[in-house]
Amino acid sequence: MPATSSFLMPVYTRQPLSFVRGLGAILWDEDGIEYLDAIAGVAVTNIGHAHPEVARALAEQADLLLHTSNMFGIPWQERLSEQLCALSGMQRGFFCNSGAEANETALKLARLHANSLGISQPQVLVMENSFHGRTFATLAATGNPAVHRGFEPLMPGFVRLPYDDIGALQQAAAATPNIVAVLVEPVQGEGGVRPASPAYLQALRRLCDEHNWLFMVDEVQTGMGRTGAWFGYQHSAVLPDVITLAKGLGNGFPIGACLARGKAATLLAPGSHGSTFGGSPLACRVGCAVIEVMQREQLPGRAARLGERLLQGLRAGLHGAPGIVGIRGQGLMVGIELDRACEELVYRALAQERLLISVTRGRTIRLLPPLICSDAQIDDIVRRLTRLLN
Repeated sequence: MPATSSFLMPVYTRQPLSFVRGLGAILWDEDGIEYLDAIAGVAVTNIGHAHPEVARALAEQADLLLHTSNMFGIPWQERLSEQLCALSGMQRGFFCNSGAEANETALKLARLHANSLGISQPQVLVMENSFHGRTFATLAATGNPAVHRGFEPLMPGFVRLPYDDIGALQQAAAATPNIVAVLVEPVQGEGGVRPASPAYLQALRRLCDEHNWLFMVDEVQTGMGRTGAWFGYQHSAVLPDVITLAKGLGNGFPIGACLARGKAATLLAPGSHGSTFGGSPLACRVGCAVIEVMQREQLPGRAARLGERLLQGLRAGLHGAPGIVGIRGQGLMVGIELDRACEELVYRALAQERLLISVTRGRTIRLLPPLICSDAQIDDIVRRLTRLLN
Protein backbone atom coordinates (compact mmCIF):
# COMPACT_ATOMS: atom_id res chain seq x y z
CA MET A 1 0.00 0.00 0.00
CA PRO A 2 1.49 3.39 -0.96
CA ALA A 3 2.34 5.86 1.77
CA THR A 4 -0.33 8.46 2.29
CA SER A 5 -1.09 11.28 4.70
CA SER A 6 -4.80 10.44 4.68
CA PHE A 7 -6.75 7.50 6.04
CA LEU A 8 -9.55 8.12 3.50
CA MET A 9 -10.12 6.02 0.40
CA PRO A 10 -9.01 8.16 -2.58
CA VAL A 11 -12.33 8.35 -4.43
CA TYR A 12 -12.41 12.14 -4.77
CA THR A 13 -10.17 14.59 -6.61
CA ARG A 14 -10.15 17.33 -3.99
CA GLN A 15 -9.20 20.96 -4.38
CA PRO A 16 -6.35 22.10 -2.09
CA LEU A 17 -8.45 23.99 0.45
CA SER A 18 -11.10 23.36 3.08
CA PHE A 19 -14.05 25.47 4.15
CA VAL A 20 -14.86 26.02 7.80
CA ARG A 21 -17.81 28.42 7.75
CA GLY A 22 -20.62 29.53 5.46
CA LEU A 23 -23.45 32.04 5.40
CA GLY A 24 -25.93 32.31 2.56
CA ALA A 25 -23.94 32.13 -0.68
CA ILE A 26 -20.58 32.89 0.98
CA LEU A 27 -17.96 30.45 2.27
CA TRP A 28 -14.76 31.05 4.28
CA ASP A 29 -11.69 28.82 4.23
CA GLU A 30 -9.32 27.96 7.07
CA ASP A 31 -7.39 31.20 6.49
CA GLY A 32 -10.51 33.36 6.62
CA ILE A 33 -10.54 34.00 2.86
CA GLU A 34 -14.04 34.62 1.45
CA TYR A 35 -15.45 32.77 -1.59
CA LEU A 36 -18.66 33.08 -3.59
CA ASP A 37 -20.43 29.74 -3.88
CA ALA A 38 -21.90 29.11 -7.36
CA ILE A 39 -22.50 25.36 -6.93
CA ALA A 40 -24.34 25.09 -3.57
CA GLY A 41 -22.75 21.75 -2.74
CA VAL A 42 -23.92 20.50 -6.18
CA ALA A 43 -27.52 21.73 -5.91
CA VAL A 44 -27.84 20.92 -2.20
CA THR A 45 -27.75 24.12 -0.13
CA ASN A 46 -30.56 25.75 -2.09
CA ILE A 47 -31.54 28.09 0.75
CA GLY A 48 -27.92 28.90 1.58
CA HIS A 49 -25.35 27.89 4.15
CA ALA A 50 -26.15 28.12 7.87
CA HIS A 51 -29.78 29.08 7.33
CA PRO A 52 -31.06 30.05 10.80
CA GLU A 53 -34.37 28.20 10.48
CA VAL A 54 -32.69 24.97 9.41
CA ALA A 55 -30.15 25.34 12.22
CA ARG A 56 -32.96 25.93 14.71
CA ALA A 57 -34.94 22.91 13.48
CA LEU A 58 -31.83 20.72 13.74
CA ALA A 59 -30.97 21.89 17.25
CA GLU A 60 -34.52 21.70 18.61
CA GLN A 61 -35.18 18.23 17.19
CA ALA A 62 -31.77 16.92 18.24
CA ASP A 63 -32.68 17.93 21.78
CA LEU A 64 -35.96 15.99 21.56
CA LEU A 65 -35.61 12.84 19.44
CA LEU A 66 -33.22 11.74 16.69
CA HIS A 67 -34.35 8.23 15.83
CA THR A 68 -36.97 5.63 16.72
CA SER A 69 -37.05 3.39 13.59
CA ASN A 70 -39.89 2.96 11.15
CA MET A 71 -41.54 0.36 13.39
CA PHE A 72 -43.33 3.34 14.93
CA GLY A 73 -45.24 6.33 13.63
CA ILE A 74 -43.17 9.42 12.86
CA PRO A 75 -45.37 12.54 12.76
CA TRP A 76 -42.73 14.70 11.01
CA GLN A 77 -42.50 12.05 8.28
CA GLU A 78 -46.26 12.14 7.74
CA ARG A 79 -46.20 15.93 7.63
CA LEU A 80 -43.34 16.13 5.12
CA SER A 81 -44.88 13.52 2.84
CA GLU A 82 -48.18 15.41 2.82
CA GLN A 83 -46.42 18.65 1.90
CA LEU A 84 -44.39 17.07 -0.89
CA CYS A 85 -47.44 15.31 -2.34
CA ALA A 86 -49.37 18.59 -2.34
CA LEU A 87 -46.53 20.34 -4.20
CA SER A 88 -45.95 17.53 -6.71
CA GLY A 89 -49.36 16.03 -7.42
CA MET A 90 -48.24 12.66 -6.02
CA GLN A 91 -50.19 10.60 -3.46
CA ARG A 92 -47.68 8.71 -1.30
CA GLY A 93 -44.03 9.01 -0.33
CA PHE A 94 -41.17 6.83 0.88
CA PHE A 95 -38.18 8.38 2.67
CA CYS A 96 -34.56 7.28 2.43
CA ASN A 97 -31.16 8.93 2.75
CA SER A 98 -29.93 9.89 -0.74
CA GLY A 99 -30.79 10.33 -4.38
CA ALA A 100 -29.35 6.94 -5.29
CA GLU A 101 -31.59 5.28 -2.71
CA ALA A 102 -34.60 7.21 -4.01
CA ASN A 103 -33.84 5.99 -7.54
CA GLU A 104 -33.37 2.43 -6.26
CA THR A 105 -36.88 2.71 -4.82
CA ALA A 106 -38.23 3.85 -8.18
CA LEU A 107 -36.51 0.95 -9.95
CA LYS A 108 -37.99 -1.49 -7.44
CA LEU A 109 -41.41 -0.02 -8.21
CA ALA A 110 -40.73 -0.73 -11.89
CA ARG A 111 -39.90 -4.37 -11.06
CA LEU A 112 -43.05 -4.74 -8.95
CA HIS A 113 -45.07 -3.23 -11.79
CA ALA A 114 -43.55 -5.79 -14.17
CA ASN A 115 -44.37 -8.60 -11.75
CA SER A 116 -48.00 -7.49 -11.60
CA LEU A 117 -48.11 -7.67 -15.42
CA GLY A 118 -46.49 -11.10 -15.56
CA ILE A 119 -43.36 -9.80 -17.33
CA SER A 120 -40.37 -11.91 -16.25
CA GLN A 121 -37.57 -9.97 -18.00
CA PRO A 122 -38.60 -6.32 -17.75
CA GLN A 123 -36.73 -3.42 -19.33
CA VAL A 124 -36.55 0.19 -18.20
CA LEU A 125 -35.83 2.93 -20.74
CA VAL A 126 -32.96 5.19 -19.65
CA MET A 127 -31.02 7.89 -21.50
CA GLU A 128 -27.51 8.41 -22.75
CA ASN A 129 -25.46 10.90 -20.66
CA SER A 130 -27.80 10.43 -17.70
CA PHE A 131 -26.77 10.09 -14.07
CA HIS A 132 -28.90 8.29 -11.48
CA GLY A 133 -26.44 7.17 -8.79
CA ARG A 134 -23.60 4.78 -7.93
CA THR A 135 -25.37 1.75 -6.47
CA PHE A 136 -25.41 -1.27 -8.80
CA ALA A 137 -28.91 -0.64 -10.15
CA THR A 138 -28.53 3.12 -10.51
CA LEU A 139 -25.05 2.67 -12.00
CA ALA A 140 -26.54 0.42 -14.68
CA ALA A 141 -29.26 2.99 -15.31
CA THR A 142 -26.66 5.77 -15.67
CA GLY A 143 -25.62 6.60 -19.24
CA ASN A 144 -21.97 7.44 -18.62
CA PRO A 145 -19.38 4.75 -19.47
CA ALA A 146 -16.77 6.51 -17.34
CA VAL A 147 -18.56 5.58 -14.10
CA HIS A 148 -19.14 1.99 -15.29
CA ARG A 149 -15.45 1.11 -15.65
CA GLY A 150 -14.33 -1.62 -13.31
CA PHE A 151 -17.84 -2.50 -12.19
CA GLU A 152 -18.90 -4.65 -15.12
CA PRO A 153 -20.90 -6.73 -15.73
CA LEU A 154 -23.63 -4.18 -15.21
CA MET A 155 -27.03 -5.17 -13.91
CA PRO A 156 -29.31 -6.07 -16.85
CA GLY A 157 -32.77 -4.68 -17.52
CA PHE A 158 -32.08 -1.30 -19.12
CA VAL A 159 -32.47 -0.01 -22.69
CA ARG A 160 -30.44 3.14 -23.35
CA LEU A 161 -31.64 5.79 -25.80
CA PRO A 162 -30.49 9.23 -26.99
CA TYR A 163 -31.82 12.00 -24.75
CA ASP A 164 -34.56 14.33 -25.99
CA ASP A 165 -35.16 12.15 -29.08
CA ILE A 166 -38.86 11.41 -29.65
CA GLY A 167 -38.14 9.20 -32.67
CA ALA A 168 -35.87 6.95 -30.62
CA LEU A 169 -38.62 6.55 -28.04
CA GLN A 170 -41.12 5.50 -30.67
CA GLN A 171 -38.68 3.01 -32.20
CA ALA A 172 -37.94 1.46 -28.81
CA ALA A 173 -41.66 1.15 -28.06
CA ALA A 174 -42.16 -0.74 -31.31
CA ALA A 175 -39.09 -2.97 -30.99
CA THR A 176 -39.05 -3.88 -27.29
CA PRO A 177 -42.24 -5.48 -25.98
CA ASN A 178 -41.16 -5.92 -22.34
CA ILE A 179 -40.56 -2.26 -21.42
CA VAL A 180 -42.29 -1.46 -18.11
CA ALA A 181 -40.99 2.02 -17.20
CA VAL A 182 -38.97 5.07 -18.22
CA LEU A 183 -36.49 6.87 -15.94
CA VAL A 184 -35.51 10.34 -17.14
CA GLU A 185 -34.08 13.62 -15.85
CA PRO A 186 -35.97 16.78 -16.93
CA VAL A 187 -32.56 18.47 -17.13
CA GLN A 188 -29.44 16.35 -17.40
CA GLY A 189 -27.12 17.87 -14.83
CA GLU A 190 -24.09 15.56 -14.88
CA GLY A 191 -24.77 15.16 -18.61
CA GLY A 192 -23.84 18.78 -19.34
CA VAL A 193 -26.86 20.81 -18.16
CA ARG A 194 -29.19 19.81 -21.00
CA PRO A 195 -32.90 20.59 -20.54
CA ALA A 196 -35.41 18.26 -22.19
CA SER A 197 -37.94 19.92 -24.47
CA PRO A 198 -41.55 20.03 -23.24
CA ALA A 199 -42.56 18.07 -26.36
CA TYR A 200 -40.18 15.26 -25.38
CA LEU A 201 -41.57 14.87 -21.86
CA GLN A 202 -45.12 15.10 -23.23
CA ALA A 203 -44.32 12.34 -25.75
CA LEU A 204 -42.97 10.22 -22.91
CA ARG A 205 -46.17 10.71 -20.96
CA ARG A 206 -48.26 9.65 -23.98
CA LEU A 207 -46.16 6.53 -24.60
CA CYS A 208 -46.37 5.54 -20.95
CA ASP A 209 -50.16 5.87 -21.08
CA GLU A 210 -50.41 3.90 -24.32
CA HIS A 211 -48.16 1.03 -23.21
CA ASN A 212 -48.84 0.90 -19.45
CA TRP A 213 -45.31 1.98 -18.54
CA LEU A 214 -44.44 3.88 -15.37
CA PHE A 215 -43.25 7.43 -16.12
CA MET A 216 -40.49 7.98 -13.55
CA VAL A 217 -38.70 11.33 -13.28
CA ASP A 218 -35.38 11.79 -11.51
CA GLU A 219 -35.64 15.17 -9.77
CA VAL A 220 -32.69 14.63 -7.43
CA GLN A 221 -30.82 17.62 -8.88
CA THR A 222 -33.67 19.50 -10.56
CA GLY A 223 -36.24 19.33 -7.77
CA MET A 224 -36.94 21.72 -4.89
CA GLY A 225 -37.11 24.88 -6.97
CA ARG A 226 -33.79 24.59 -8.79
CA THR A 227 -35.21 25.01 -12.33
CA GLY A 228 -37.65 27.80 -11.51
CA ALA A 229 -40.54 25.49 -10.58
CA TRP A 230 -40.88 23.17 -7.61
CA PHE A 231 -40.06 20.27 -9.94
CA GLY A 232 -38.50 20.26 -13.39
CA TYR A 233 -41.33 18.31 -15.03
CA GLN A 234 -43.77 21.08 -14.15
CA HIS A 235 -42.37 23.22 -16.98
CA SER A 236 -43.80 20.69 -19.45
CA ALA A 237 -47.36 20.35 -18.10
CA VAL A 238 -46.96 16.60 -17.51
CA LEU A 239 -47.60 14.55 -14.39
CA PRO A 240 -45.30 11.57 -13.79
CA ASP A 241 -46.20 8.38 -11.95
CA VAL A 242 -43.03 8.44 -9.82
CA ILE A 243 -40.57 11.19 -8.88
CA THR A 244 -37.35 10.99 -6.89
CA LEU A 245 -35.84 13.71 -4.70
CA ALA A 246 -32.84 14.37 -2.47
CA LYS A 247 -30.15 17.12 -2.49
CA GLY A 248 -32.06 20.38 -1.87
CA LEU A 249 -34.75 18.70 0.23
CA GLY A 250 -32.48 18.69 3.30
CA ASN A 251 -30.31 21.72 2.44
CA GLY A 252 -27.26 19.67 3.44
CA PHE A 253 -28.85 17.18 5.82
CA PRO A 254 -29.08 13.73 4.15
CA ILE A 255 -32.60 12.87 3.04
CA GLY A 256 -34.09 11.32 -0.09
CA ALA A 257 -37.66 10.66 -1.14
CA CYS A 258 -39.55 8.65 -3.73
CA LEU A 259 -43.07 9.94 -4.41
CA ALA A 260 -45.70 8.11 -6.44
CA ARG A 261 -49.31 8.28 -7.54
CA GLY A 262 -51.92 5.90 -8.96
CA LYS A 263 -50.94 2.25 -9.23
CA ALA A 264 -47.30 3.09 -8.51
CA ALA A 265 -48.31 4.38 -5.07
CA THR A 266 -49.82 0.98 -4.14
CA LEU A 267 -47.05 -1.38 -5.24
CA LEU A 268 -44.96 -1.45 -2.07
CA ALA A 269 -46.26 -3.52 0.84
CA PRO A 270 -44.96 -4.27 4.35
CA GLY A 271 -41.63 -6.06 4.05
CA SER A 272 -41.06 -5.22 0.37
CA HIS A 273 -38.79 -2.24 1.04
CA GLY A 274 -37.38 -0.27 3.95
CA SER A 275 -34.66 1.92 5.39
CA THR A 276 -33.09 1.99 8.85
CA PHE A 277 -32.42 5.71 8.89
CA GLY A 278 -34.83 6.92 6.20
CA GLY A 279 -37.46 9.40 7.33
CA SER A 280 -36.06 10.03 10.80
CA PRO A 281 -37.72 12.72 12.94
CA LEU A 282 -34.62 14.88 12.49
CA ALA A 283 -34.38 14.55 8.69
CA CYS A 284 -38.09 15.14 8.12
CA ARG A 285 -38.26 18.12 10.44
CA VAL A 286 -35.40 19.68 8.47
CA GLY A 287 -37.25 18.95 5.23
CA CYS A 288 -40.36 20.68 6.57
CA ALA A 289 -38.27 23.70 7.59
CA VAL A 290 -36.76 23.91 4.10
CA ILE A 291 -40.20 23.84 2.45
CA GLU A 292 -41.52 26.49 4.84
CA VAL A 293 -38.68 28.85 3.93
CA MET A 294 -39.06 28.18 0.21
CA GLN A 295 -42.82 28.78 0.26
CA ARG A 296 -42.62 31.95 2.32
CA GLU A 297 -39.85 33.45 0.18
CA GLN A 298 -41.28 32.09 -3.11
CA LEU A 299 -37.89 30.67 -4.02
CA PRO A 300 -38.88 28.65 -7.12
CA GLY A 301 -40.09 31.86 -8.76
CA ARG A 302 -36.96 33.64 -7.56
CA ALA A 303 -34.83 30.92 -9.16
CA ALA A 304 -36.60 31.50 -12.47
CA ARG A 305 -35.94 35.25 -12.34
CA LEU A 306 -32.33 34.96 -11.16
CA GLY A 307 -31.66 32.21 -13.70
CA GLU A 308 -32.74 34.47 -16.54
CA ARG A 309 -30.54 37.25 -15.14
CA LEU A 310 -27.59 34.84 -14.96
CA LEU A 311 -28.10 33.55 -18.51
CA GLN A 312 -28.46 37.04 -19.98
CA GLY A 313 -25.41 38.30 -18.11
CA LEU A 314 -23.26 35.39 -19.23
CA ARG A 315 -24.38 35.64 -22.86
CA ALA A 316 -23.58 39.35 -22.89
CA GLY A 317 -20.31 39.09 -20.97
CA LEU A 318 -19.01 36.08 -22.94
CA HIS A 319 -20.19 37.18 -26.37
CA GLY A 320 -17.27 36.63 -28.68
CA ALA A 321 -15.15 34.96 -26.01
CA PRO A 322 -12.88 32.27 -27.47
CA GLY A 323 -13.90 28.64 -27.15
CA ILE A 324 -17.53 29.13 -26.05
CA VAL A 325 -19.78 26.54 -27.74
CA GLY A 326 -23.02 27.37 -25.97
CA ILE A 327 -24.64 28.76 -22.83
CA ARG A 328 -27.84 27.03 -21.72
CA GLY A 329 -29.89 26.24 -18.67
CA GLN A 330 -33.17 26.40 -16.82
CA GLY A 331 -33.62 28.42 -13.66
CA LEU A 332 -30.50 28.44 -11.53
CA MET A 333 -29.06 25.45 -13.37
CA VAL A 334 -26.75 26.80 -16.05
CA GLY A 335 -24.06 25.27 -18.24
CA ILE A 336 -21.33 26.92 -20.29
CA GLU A 337 -19.98 24.47 -22.84
CA LEU A 338 -16.46 24.99 -24.16
CA ASP A 339 -14.75 23.50 -27.19
CA ARG A 340 -12.08 21.79 -25.09
CA ALA A 341 -11.54 20.06 -21.75
CA CYS A 342 -11.62 22.59 -18.94
CA GLU A 343 -11.40 20.76 -15.61
CA GLU A 344 -8.51 23.02 -14.59
CA LEU A 345 -10.92 25.96 -14.49
CA VAL A 346 -12.30 24.70 -11.17
CA TYR A 347 -8.95 25.40 -9.52
CA ARG A 348 -8.33 28.60 -11.46
CA ALA A 349 -11.75 29.97 -10.46
CA LEU A 350 -10.90 29.32 -6.81
CA ALA A 351 -7.40 30.75 -7.00
CA GLN A 352 -8.01 33.73 -9.27
CA GLU A 353 -11.64 34.68 -8.65
CA ARG A 354 -12.54 33.15 -5.26
CA LEU A 355 -15.45 31.46 -7.02
CA LEU A 356 -16.77 27.90 -6.65
CA ILE A 357 -17.77 26.27 -9.93
CA SER A 358 -17.86 22.68 -11.20
CA VAL A 359 -17.09 21.09 -14.55
CA THR A 360 -19.13 18.19 -15.90
CA ARG A 361 -18.67 15.99 -18.95
CA GLY A 362 -15.14 17.35 -19.16
CA ARG A 363 -15.90 20.63 -20.92
CA THR A 364 -19.10 22.13 -19.47
CA ILE A 365 -18.90 24.61 -16.60
CA ARG A 366 -21.91 23.94 -14.36
CA LEU A 367 -23.38 26.69 -12.20
CA LEU A 368 -25.87 25.89 -9.42
CA PRO A 369 -25.98 28.96 -7.15
CA PRO A 370 -28.14 29.00 -4.01
CA LEU A 371 -31.70 30.14 -4.70
CA ILE A 372 -31.33 32.86 -2.05
CA CYS A 373 -28.60 34.73 -3.96
CA SER A 374 -29.07 38.47 -4.30
CA ASP A 375 -29.15 40.16 -7.70
CA ALA A 376 -25.72 41.59 -6.87
CA GLN A 377 -24.30 38.12 -6.18
CA ILE A 378 -25.63 36.80 -9.50
CA ASP A 379 -24.01 39.76 -11.26
CA ASP A 380 -20.81 39.06 -9.34
CA ILE A 381 -20.78 35.45 -10.59
CA VAL A 382 -21.08 36.83 -14.13
CA ARG A 383 -18.23 39.30 -13.60
CA ARG A 384 -15.87 36.73 -12.12
CA LEU A 385 -16.57 34.13 -14.80
CA THR A 386 -16.29 36.71 -17.56
CA ARG A 387 -12.83 37.69 -16.32
CA LEU A 388 -11.81 34.05 -16.04
CA LEU A 389 -12.99 33.00 -19.49
CA ASN A 390 -12.06 36.13 -21.42
